[in-house]
Amino acid sequence: MQIDTLITAKWIIPVEPKGLIYQDYAIAVHEGRIIELLPISKADRYQPTNRIDLNNQILMPGLINAHGHAAMSLMRGIADDLPLMEWLNEHIWPAEQKYVDAEFVYDGSLLACAEMLRGGTTCFNDMYFYPEETARAAEHAGMRAVVGLIVINFPSAWAQDADEYLSKGIQLHDELRNNSLIKTAFAPHAPYTVADAPLEKIRTLAEELDIPVHIHVHETAHEVEEAEKEYQIRPLQRLENLGLLTPHLVSVHMTQLTDEEITRYADSGAHVVHCPESNLKLASGFCPLDKLIKSGINVALGTDGAASNNDLDMFGEMRTAALLAKAVAGDASAVPAEEVLRMATINGAKALGLDEETGSLEVGKAADIIAVDMSGIETTPLYEPISQLVYSTGRDRVTNVWVAGKHVLKDRELTTLDTEAILDKANQWYHKLAE
Repeated sequence: MQIDTLITAKWIIPVEPKGLIYQDYAIAVHEGRIIELLPISKADRYQPTNRIDLNNQILMPGLINAHGHAAMSLMRGIADDLPLMEWLNEHIWPAEQKYVDAEFVYDGSLLACAEMLRGGTTCFNDMYFYPEETARAAEHAGMRAVVGLIVINFPSAWAQDADEYLSKGIQLHDELRNNSLIKTAFAPHAPYTVADAPLEKIRTLAEELDIPVHIHVHETAHEVEEAEKEYQIRPLQRLENLGLLTPHLVSVHMTQLTDEEITRYADSGAHVVHCPESNLKLASGFCPLDKLIKSGINVALGTDGAASNNDLDMFGEMRTAALLAKAVAGDASAVPAEEVLRMATINGAKALGLDEETGSLEVGKAADIIAVDMSGIETTPLYEPISQLVYSTGRDRVTNVWVAGKHVLKDRELTTLDTEAILDKANQWYHKLAE
């Protein structure tokens, strides 16, 4: 049988079925989709246009960065080592008001796409102004993305009020309706920056369009305290009262939770995105990850923006998530490596409504695949591939990346993006913002 691509490797970790690891296997890819996973010894049934043999490497699903602000890569390192609200109010929001426009968002998103692809991320979920520019950058890079239809109370260069944010967002959703790589989600910034009326509209529209609602929730103790003063209830209760606790909801951070809230949230079928490194850097608190998982909540993994992380490294995020969860739970067996790998792949796909398309290496799914070289000093000897990926492997070990079968990173070189041009643009923005 003639096919487009055959990739062989020492190991394949498909993620689904859970716990399975294939050794000396191949993946057959045709027209952007996986058509078979099979032993290398049987691969001669295919006649590929391209055959790629990756000795001592792991093939696995592309990582899914389930929360970020791609354009903010241009603000990497601005106002470090400050608490969240001071960082936002005194530094980030003033910089955004002065500099953020369509060009800023496109250039920053392209920089983020380059970083993510080089680190094995094939899909990202974004929340920022000018989402059409983030979509354009992702499409240029050949990445899969869910762009947030942002809503926030205050005016920006992109929209003046909640109605305009929603109107522009719905227009973009319609424009992207048939795009195979780029999808949309409603992205109200947070309960403290979006009023009840637009949140109710978003609930109705999300149900009609069947797309996620992506929002920061219970990020800090201060957020919860201020909400109790203003509304006499906690933010999560307010969202529940507005009818937003549904399987469409994707809540980011969730560091301030009671056991009762975890139980109610689990019953709702809503999802959580854990951003451990950003939470640590901003001293926002500790997400009770082990409790969430044991309650049956689908938990995905995200980096947050490079302005508060300061990278988009999902390998680093996996390791931090696993280690932090053990310390918070007081249990070394909490959140094992395999669970964290699922958070970074299939769980992210489920949260974004993409699990029929990506998040695991299964027949019929899109060929969103990464190859990770395990032959180096840092990853030798190798007893257990999944543990080694999570606890020992850096993003610099990613050698090749395919999105929908397209080879977008080949032997560590980006094939869809001009690295020098991206660096030049980023440095031009640095000189503006550093003034």
